[in-house]
Amino acid sequence: MPTVEFIEGGPPITETEAADLLRCICFKTGPPKAIGVELEWLVHDANEPHLPLSPDRLAAAHAAARALPLESALTVEPGGQLELSSLPAPSLAQCLASVSADLAAVRGALRALGLVLAGFGQDPWQPPRRFLREPRYEAMERYLDRTGPSGRAMMCTSASIQVCVDAGHEEPGPLGLGRRWLMAHLLGAVLVAAFANSPYTEGIRTNHRSHRQNLWAGIERTRTLAPQPGAEPRAAWAERVLDAPVMCVRGEGGAEWEVPDGLTFREWTRRRTPRAPNRSDLAYHLTTLFPPVRPQGHLELRMIDAQPGEDGWMVPLAVTAALFDEPQAAELAYRAVKPLAEMAGSRAAPHNPLWEAAARDGLRDPDLHAAAVTCFAAALEALPRLGAPEPVRDAVTAYVERYVARGRCPADDLLDAGLRHGPNDAPGPGPRPDASSSSSSSSSSSSSSSSSSSSSSSSSLPSQPAPSPGTVLEPAKGPRP
Repeated sequence: MPTVEFIEGGPPITETEAADLLRCICFKTGPPKAIGVELEWLVHDANEPHLPLSPDRLAAAHAAARALPLESALTVEPGGQLELSSLPAPSLAQCLASVSADLAAVRGALRALGLVLAGFGQDPWQPPRRFLREPRYEAMERYLDRTGPSGRAMMCTSASIQVCVDAGHEEPGPLGLGRRWLMAHLLGAVLVAAFANSPYTEGIRTNHRSHRQNLWAGIERTRTLAPQPGAEPRAAWAERVLDAPVMCVRGEGGAEWEVPDGLTFREWTRRRTPRAPNRSDLAYHLTTLFPPVRPQGHLELRMIDAQPGEDGWMVPLAVTAALFDEPQAAELAYRAVKPLAEMAGSRAAPHNPLWEAAARDGLRDPDLHAAAVTCFAAALEALPRLGAPEPVRDAVTAYVERYVARGRCPADDLLDAGLRHGPNDAPGPGPRPDASSSSSSSSSSSSSSSSSSSSSSSSSLPSQPAPSPGTVLEPAKGPRP
């Protein structure tokens, strides 16, 4: 969906003008009418997904995708990931249909090159390698390197599903802005847990079912932190934006971009060095902030891992749309997640116990599991009222049976199976022969995560001992799978 728009350039902006602009533009209230989704995908070799792609192959993939007549906007992420961003759709069904058609076209173009779109929240095999050589990402890398390696991994090896919903009514109620803002930061943790799909990084099992979410928590806090819980959304967001450090000052006429150290946007409006900021600088500053819920006129929910299978992305989109835009489901979801505020405490997401448990444990956490069961049931009941197509309703039902009802998430399938490479981002049937293991899975996993989420049942794999955290999983020897 389109982001907040500002006039390019223009006269210097004052601190007061910046605060007023943020309060007025970042939350556009009214009856919820539109839904959108942004899908990030890793690009892998179809037969050897564990091997890195050369820059030439990535460039060929991007060129092939850009040549397609798509409704969605297609962009390339720093590590070569592809992102499809839908237009705002007037209904869930139209959003699903439009993005499905675009994805089919992109997959066909990549298939001709021996490549696939892979649905992992974090690349399980590759270290971060930056593909894009643009001033924005040069500056971002320099800035994020100051606080450790999480920034590079986030930029180059992560992939997400971002669901965009309207901000809601100005008035209170199930579809009101205040309720939706609060619910987004509580339900967001449930979505992290239910769709966690990134337990490995660089061939090593991590301590998190969503290592991608853990990466966000490892980046400099003022850049990823939500506003303080309980505060009025507009005022709290304006304060958060103004008090966040400026990542970069864009150079003019090909000049190098500066990366200040600790200069907040508020201070920049006062000092006016290295030059005075303007409205377009404020708009750019907003694009360098990565809270779990980012207001851009609408609300952008950024916490969901990319999902396995060709249609796995449909489930989080459908569930989120139902829980935000169908009044009965929104009320049930709010009641289900409101008790989680006690677990979150006074700390803002994602740096609180609730979000940390979601990333680490997934639905093994009993409080998150209980909330997820209620929320997914409410979504299933609401989807017919939203006009969701029957195959999508079936996909959500299958997801509930395979994961939510059992307190599992896609990461559990990967952990049970061990990290083996195969076509269509499928894990293999067990750990590598040379991988040590010390902890056992508590239940059998379902069939390979390459299966479409729309499948209503899956045959079970034998339960396999999962490698302990820190175990290095070497590429399999022998012929291609």
